Amino acid sequence: MKATVRKPVGPAGLTRFVCLVAVLATVGLLPWLSHRDPALTVLRARSAEQEATDEALSAIREDLGLHDGPLSLLGGWASDLLRGDFGTSWVSGYDVLPSVLAGLQVSLGLMGAALGVAVVLAAALVAPVLVRGRGSAGAFAAMLAAVPEFLLATVALLVCGVWLGWLPTAGWAGPEYLVLPAIALGVPAGGLLGRLVADALPAVLDERWVELWRGAGVSRARIAGAALRRVLPPLVPQYGMAAVGLTGGAVAVEMVFAVPGIGRTALGAAKSQDLPLLQGSVLALLLLGLVAGALAALTRRRLLGPALRDAGLTLPPARPVRAHPAIPLTLFTVLAVTIGWGLLRDPYTLNTAARLAAPSWAHPLGTDALGRDVLARLGHGAASTVGTAAAICALSLLVALALGFLPGIAAGAADIANALPPVIVGILVAAAAGPGTGGAALAVALISWPALSAHAAALVQEVRASAFLTAQRAMGASPWWILTRHVLPSVAAPVARHALLRLPGIALALASLGFLGLGAQPPAPEWGLLLDESRAYVERAPWAALAPAVALALLAGLAVSGAAAVQGRRPRRATAGPRATLGARAVRKETPVGA
Repeated sequence: MKATVRKPVGPAGLTRFVCLVAVLATVGLLPWLSHRDPALTVLRARSAEQEATDEALSAIREDLGLHDGPLSLLGGWASDLLRGDFGTSWVSGYDVLPSVLAGLQVSLGLMGAALGVAVVLAAALVAPVLVRGRGSAGAFAAMLAAVPEFLLATVALLVCGVWLGWLPTAGWAGPEYLVLPAIALGVPAGGLLGRLVADALPAVLDERWVELWRGAGVSRARIAGAALRRVLPPLVPQYGMAAVGLTGGAVAVEMVFAVPGIGRTALGAAKSQDLPLLQGSVLALLLLGLVAGALAALTRRRLLGPALRDAGLTLPPARPVRAHPAIPLTLFTVLAVTIGWGLLRDPYTLNTAARLAAPSWAHPLGTDALGRDVLARLGHGAASTVGTAAAICALSLLVALALGFLPGIAAGAADIANALPPVIVGILVAAAAGPGTGGAALAVALISWPALSAHAAALVQEVRASAFLTAQRAMGASPWWILTRHVLPSVAAPVARHALLRLPGIALALASLGFLGLGAQPPAPEWGLLLDESRAYVERAPWAALAPAVALALLAGLAVSGAAAVQGRRPRRATAGPRATLGARAVRKETPVGA
């Protein structure tokens, strides 16, 4: 048997290297992009009381080598990095590597605990589908995925830490400190991952082999395991990306619980313009993303087995998940009435005599800390919040579908983009363009496509390796016919549902940037800013924080259930592509791949 010769560096490897260098170079330009004197920032970070004299600033510039410019600093840092030296912190004067390793160790522990919570919740969402054999619209899972992490962290801290005194509320000194941050991070991730699996399972459970196994007396547990193994390959990259996102994207939760993780370390370094520490933290996150991407790809290939290489995959038949039209209609009515009612009111009028007032007829959703009407601010902020998130979601979907057909390039770029915390990208964009809604939207758009792209690439690869398309090519079908009639229909629908499921997550990413002062600025009535402004007094006036959080949850439920209702009304064709009956008759396999 002739051994397969593999290229040492393929398109994916080259793309990873180029993107890695580009990101690190951009991070290295932060002091010059921000239009702020890095010597003054470092001086303030070292000692807030020291006077910023010309002599003191000149001494710092000379000590840090700022006179030589960014290219010289980047070259020197890269040269030291090749020798294993991450440099010395500009603020503390200590070696960067121990600080990076300490923050990464904390974040990996938090990621493991949060991923455990997410897997348990995902299993709870998937179990009913395995038992009943049919799926649901997924509105509940979408609402869980839309829960703001930093708001959930604040509520968990107040309830479990302050009121009940069950768990510690801040710091990092033992396993008990993991619980509350892990719950805050794991619940939204579990809702997303569980919905993706539950969305794909009904088609697998409708296959012929399931009926045969049941008739042969095979246990339910074994059938469920085989069905999960069949449905997981295109979703394995999502779990890897979720793990990386939980590591570097937990900045807001780390801030709430004072967890010294790598994300919080990177944020502090960026604010103080501690360039070596920031570069080391970002490099650690990027390397983690590359490792997670490689492990996910290896796991997926092991699950698929030789069928992927031999173009012998038999894909599940298309089975749209139906939703009763009453579900999206009810959610739409509630949202439309609430937003429309809010648009009739003034969101900027201050009334300090009525600050933090409880809901009443005069103020149906109460007032905030300045006495402004929460309903009015919720209604007027809907256009900017939902409209911006929808535009980013649509753009991400188009990019994902395009890159899905370029798996080598897409995989490398996605691993790098997914490893970047939104807050770091937000800081870089804000440094160049200033904080605001436009900069936050650009930052989120730059990193919102990798999960969709990975999903699309996995589906494209499996469709192209299906036995049905092999038969189509043998019958003389043109590439255009195969692309438009079989590949795109099989890929676009599940990726579009995935994009809708991520719509509230994109809104939350915008909100988290607003929470950290990088998004919309006061007094704008943007939903993320509303969450940030209300977090400080959520114990006294929870309605101000619950209003935008519930609105985001309703938006998520509406997006997913509405798509399911529309999809369920489409007539099913007898021969609709690579998952149709003709393909099953051409090359029938009665057992799942790898079962």
